[in-house]
Amino acid sequence: MTLLMTAESISSAQSSSLAFTAFGITDTGKVRPSNEDQFLIAELSKRMRVCQTSLPEPKLQVGDDRAHLFLVADGMGGHLAGERASAIAVAAIEQFTLNTFRWFFAADSPGAQKVLAQFQSALSQADAKILEEAAENPELKGMGTTLTMAFQLGAQLCIVHVGDSRAYLYRAGQLHQLTKDHTVVAELVRSGVLQPDQVASHPLRHVITNVVGGPNLGVKVEARAFEVQAGDRLLLCSDGLTEMVKDEAIAKALDVDSEPEAAAKKLLAQANDAGGRDNITVLIVRFDPADADATSSATT
Repeated sequence: MTLLMTAESISSAQSSSLAFTAFGITDTGKVRPSNEDQFLIAELSKRMRVCQTSLPEPKLQVGDDRAHLFLVADGMGGHLAGERASAIAVAAIEQFTLNTFRWFFAADSPGAQKVLAQFQSALSQADAKILEEAAENPELKGMGTTLTMAFQLGAQLCIVHVGDSRAYLYRAGQLHQLTKDHTVVAELVRSGVLQPDQVASHPLRHVITNVVGGPNLGVKVEARAFEVQAGDRLLLCSDGLTEMVKDEAIAKALDVDSEPEAAAKKLLAQANDAGGRDNITVLIVRFDPADADATSSATT
């Protein structure tokens, strides 16, 4: 298992206090018979359940600290296998977060690097679980999934990524791709063997080189951490969006519609209008200044 830290940098935010609005949507598309994509929007908090007390206070008390988890997974291996692989990966992340993950750290501390290392372990566990189930069920042999995930605490954002789903940051009118595609053609482009305009017609454009699960044990996890700012938008998506909608159109949709739900539905419609050749999943998070009355919200 390998943790790959990307070299790109995003400038730091000045404030660690942010609210967010998030929306996720997934669709089978116009060609595939079933949907093998999954997504997750989740909140982590400190909770105390009071069993008995002499004080007149609520039985359930919730702390002020909040962290959030956003995830997109695109399964592969055919109907049932791909859907099962992505579901196993999401469930493994959920269980890891509930029972193992130690997320209470100062948002401006080196703790972000520990978070990245913990999620490396979580993805390795998911990788092993997928291979274990495939070994017990021959019809699922070779199943795997991409996984692109973001963990947010305060202004700190941690990204972990495997496969060809993507994470983007939209900031000040500019769209930044935060993740690298783990595909044969992407590696050929990075090495200079292939030009970007040759990718769309290349016969190996859909061959993924790194997945959670797949034929062999072992996954390479790409990871990075940086600070988000008020006004930033985070986009997680499966390749069913990026194969159909160019980055310029994605940036325009995020610019025109500041509401995550409106932007996500517009991008989904654009992908289907362009042919919808694959399952499409879009998850958008908008970060806003926090105030005394603001609360984080998510709709799905």
